[in-house]
Amino acid sequence: MTTLASPSTPEAASPALAPDELRRMNAYWRACNYLAAGMIYLRANPLLRAPLKPDHIKRRLLGHWGSDPGQSFTWIHLNRLIKKYDLDMIYIAGPGHGAPATLANSYLEGHYSEVYPAMSQDEEGLRKFFRQFSFPGGIGSHCTPETPGSIHEGGELGYSLSHGYGAAFDNPDLIVAVMIGDGESETGPMATSWHSNKFLNPVRDGAVLPILHLNGYKIANPTIYARIPQEELESLLRGYGYTPHFVVGDDPMTMHQLMAATLEKCVLEIRDIQKNARSTGKADRPKWPMVVLRSPKGWTGPKEVDGHKVEGFWRAHQVPVLDPVTNPGHLKIVEAWMRSYKPEELFDDAGKLRAELQELAPKGERRISANPHANGGLLRKPLDLPKFEDYAVKIKGPAGIYESPTAVLATFLSDVMRRNMKNFRVFGPDETASNKLDGIYAASKKTWLEEYLPEDADGGELALDGRVMEMLSEHTLEGWFEGYVLTGRHGLFSTYEAFVHVIDSMFNQHAKWLEKSKKEIRWRAPVSSINLLITSLVWRQDHNGFTHQDPGFLDIVTNKSADVVRIYLPPDANCLLSVASHCLCATDYVNVIVADKQPHLVYLDMDAAVDHCTKGIGTWDWASTDEGTEPDVVMACAGDIATMESVAAVAILKEKFPDLKIRFVNVVDLFRLMPEREHPHGHSDRDFDSLFTKDKPVIFNFHGYPALIHKLTYKRTNHDNFHVRGYKEKGNINTPLELAILNQVDRFNLCIDVIDRVPKLEATAAHVKDWLKDQIIDSIAYAHAEGIDKEEIRNWVWTK
Repeated sequence: MTTLASPSTPEAASPALAPDELRRMNAYWRACNYLAAGMIYLRANPLLRAPLKPDHIKRRLLGHWGSDPGQSFTWIHLNRLIKKYDLDMIYIAGPGHGAPATLANSYLEGHYSEVYPAMSQDEEGLRKFFRQFSFPGGIGSHCTPETPGSIHEGGELGYSLSHGYGAAFDNPDLIVAVMIGDGESETGPMATSWHSNKFLNPVRDGAVLPILHLNGYKIANPTIYARIPQEELESLLRGYGYTPHFVVGDDPMTMHQLMAATLEKCVLEIRDIQKNARSTGKADRPKWPMVVLRSPKGWTGPKEVDGHKVEGFWRAHQVPVLDPVTNPGHLKIVEAWMRSYKPEELFDDAGKLRAELQELAPKGERRISANPHANGGLLRKPLDLPKFEDYAVKIKGPAGIYESPTAVLATFLSDVMRRNMKNFRVFGPDETASNKLDGIYAASKKTWLEEYLPEDADGGELALDGRVMEMLSEHTLEGWFEGYVLTGRHGLFSTYEAFVHVIDSMFNQHAKWLEKSKKEIRWRAPVSSINLLITSLVWRQDHNGFTHQDPGFLDIVTNKSADVVRIYLPPDANCLLSVASHCLCATDYVNVIVADKQPHLVYLDMDAAVDHCTKGIGTWDWASTDEGTEPDVVMACAGDIATMESVAAVAILKEKFPDLKIRFVNVVDLFRLMPEREHPHGHSDRDFDSLFTKDKPVIFNFHGYPALIHKLTYKRTNHDNFHVRGYKEKGNINTPLELAILNQVDRFNLCIDVIDRVPKLEATAAHVKDWLKDQIIDSIAYAHAEGIDKEEIRNWVWTK
């Protein structure tokens, strides 16, 4: 590969580095590369002070070498600028399995040994450091939560840049350097996250410096970005709104000079952009700088093995030399490779990095590995929340009026925003207004740094300083949100229920990060919870139809530990206010709140709502007829439509069977259905006696797929008598009641179920059962004739 300086790169004729600095930086880089190779191969003889033997090699070689040299090369040059300009900077490693570079730098900076004293700055500590990597009982090959300086695990590719922008929002002094792998660049989430620069306000936000690492290969294939002409790539990046600077080559000393000059130019461009914006108060969208680093895959590693090209080819991606334990020739290759870094010149007699090289790293919290933004719980400040009780819907009695739960919530969130204008944002994919949350705009509008048209003033709700983040990419929004909370801030994400599945795997990755952090890593401070408001629900897709009917995200969530995930199904607006306030205060959870945007009955006044949500599950005496005695049947429900249909079913049963003893139970916190011994917080079984009464039928009307309730309760007493109604993949363009009927969660089918399950009704209720069937037929016929449900259904209220 020829070393080049592109038109947008400073020429190497004016060296950025003096000879001694160049020598020391290259030596530091050699140390990083030595450590990265040592992590993959060595379990003993960490400084090669004896000839390398098979016993010194790990028996199972795991890890990824290919991107590590380029990442460490970049990190070292960032360190130089941090020291020169006193920068506040974090680094996000996007390339998959790129942890050896981050770990090596963290160790050489000394912070790794501060966090993990057993990995000391000496020969024995280095041996332990090497041995733990990709080793049972040790650490993985990604930048997992155990890795100091990391907010990005990197297990699934595509989210590094959106995490970086999330970290930069409302962090005016922070620069986030994001190393983007060229394999990662082929993912859909990365493609949309390039547009994040259009939401970065230079007046109030920090900066993101993307560094696209073109090393040419994925696991076994070339990468697209590396195989298109540079002119085409430059046009693409400029089209995204960046000013790209290219650093291209393979000669280390020349590349050091190019990288030093280029990164410094980028940092100065960032400072100029911010200075101009902040001095004038104008937040016009700038063309932010970025770097394209084209260097060989597996740079400085073996050129070839057994006649096969390795450096600069896909064979360098993982373990370049596979069998040094059993192949003496390959053992010699590994030894020669590692000795080429001259460890005797890098480490002193005790095994510590030599002092003249230590001086190259920043000090204290300016070290990338020790920057508190990468342990954002240290910086987190609780939200200044108004009293949610002040936003209550006033009622005279249960189930007598209708209100949109999310519209009521929006008034509360608007004031949350007003009180927290530097550390709270709301995220959503072009659906804030659709989800009846547009009341938030009274406090802050939608962020928009693009072109404005005159008609935007008429309801566009756009503003340069807006704090509502809307973009039609759930991936990018979730990435922003995660980066935002992982660096110490707060937020809420609302989205349509059917399409929250877009972020299934992102949720999965974040939940795993939280579980590791919460259970095993004491030095990580708690971060704000990810709060997902799921609305536009399955049961009210009157015009969208079958494609928009999928409550299955809840099933995905329940696969995770209840230590880090919660599911709330508040039945009405007052309960939603209580749940939302609780979730905004919580730390180290993913809170999933399911609440419809359409008007729903309000069942509980605020005092009762708070009590109910605190317990998570409870009996509603006003809807029960058992009067504290043993019931004939338990009517249970979770979810707003499920609750309304269940309450309406009770009203019918009370009228038709005055002597029937019904106990009505509503569930808000879905994980409260788990047995006490399996729930991480425990609970008193007396709270559940009403639901799990021995030998009594329980008709459970559920918002989602019925199997989920059986999954949560299968170890509970009386599980065999649980009969769950829920969504059964039946629906199209339907009225609300018609869709409920198709899935048998409606009031009429629930009554039929009670008749079939309660022995004393089976012999006497045949005429009522026929009447209920007639109601089903008539309701469907009316819906098909008129396009809406009957007025007595649409405006049904509870009467004593």
